[in-house]
Amino acid sequence: MPFSIALAGKGGTGKTTISGLLVKYLTARGKTPILAVDADSNANFNEVLGLEVTDTLGNAREEMKKGVVPGSMTKDVFMSMKLEQAVVEAPGYDLVVMGQPEGTGCYCAANTLLTGFLERLIDNYPYMVIDNEAGMEHISRLTTKNVDILLIVSDTSRRGLQAAIRINSLAKKLNIGVGKSHIIINRCKEDPNDDILSMIKEAGLNLAGTIPEDNTLYEYDLNGRPTIEMPSDNIVVKAAFDIFDRIVQ
Repeated sequence: MPFSIALAGKGGTGKTTISGLLVKYLTARGKTPILAVDADSNANFNEVLGLEVTDTLGNAREEMKKGVVPGSMTKDVFMSMKLEQAVVEAPGYDLVVMGQPEGTGCYCAANTLLTGFLERLIDNYPYMVIDNEAGMEHISRLTTKNVDILLIVSDTSRRGLQAAIRINSLAKKLNIGVGKSHIIINRCKEDPNDDILSMIKEAGLNLAGTIPEDNTLYEYDLNGRPTIEMPSDNIVVKAAFDIFDRIVQ
């Protein structure tokens, strides 16, 4: 099984950007190959990584459910072919986008094949980065049964911190086997005050570090440039790498 790092946080905190920086870090440190998983229904991990996605695992599941299988193929062969086509390859890492089911009805057979494919796929990667929605249910549903690190991203607002604490509490209740939970405070203009540090400590979270606010990151995002291409001497990249050096094996 790979060393898996799942990211979560309230919408707009920058978790997808930090997911991309984590892929950048692992690649730079030679911790490859990496499987990057976009488990967010509002999928945009590929934009941070500068990759074009033409298919998703959810689409493959939909096609099999609807019976769009050539007569010369078994369902498992067809599903494996479609799922392999959904893997986007890049130097040092691959990306898969989970996608969402479009209709109603039973997905049992398709989900069984999908889960089996993912279990075979992840064995090829020593590291896995999962960009999640605020909820954590999809980790236990499809991607992996164990998460070595749950990395929760918050901004400096009280609502962002409260959401991070709730996510951590929910993750503990789900059967996903979280190893360690850390929180990153993003877009900081100053160091966290005593009230923030107290909230984090009382929730049993470890503050992995802070990432400063930065105009360069804003410009990359505004202009649709992949943030994974930001220079290594950028203050956001340096802060993120310092954090990852402390928490990643």
